Amino acid sequence: MTEFDPLKLENQLCFPLYACAKEIVKAYKPYLDELGLTYTQYITMMVMWEHRELRVKEVGEHLYLDSGTLTPLLKRLEEKGYISRRRSKEDERDLIVSITDEGMRLRERALSVPERLASCVDLKPEKARELYEILYEVLGKLSADQK
Repeated sequence: MTEFDPLKLENQLCFPLYACAKEIVKAYKPYLDELGLTYTQYITMMVMWEHRELRVKEVGEHLYLDSGTLTPLLKRLEEKGYISRRRSKEDERDLIVSITDEGMRLRERALSVPERLASCVDLKPEKARELYEILYEVLGKLSADQK
């Protein structure tokens, strides 16, 4: 019988999560290249398509990103014409992000991306749902521990 080695790569939950995330982002790349977006820009746009207008802090909460990562990302999306940023009238420290008409037009072009990626992964719907629930459970626990 072999002894459990906690530092063996195959015994780590974090490694297949990391490797899978990296491979998923790589699978998205050709579809997102057609849109001129990086994966992080794409998920930011998904949040904006859903909410239309948010404070930068709220965008970061949805994406689990800090303002240091978000600021240059939002700047690039603004340069592309997909979002606009402005100071809040109530509190000038708050930056409000709004989707533009051009950003909404991009949504139409992006509609096929989830389906195209799903065909690459080929998970049965029940397995995909189970994985989704487990990952969000882990994410919830990790983010709660950091508060």
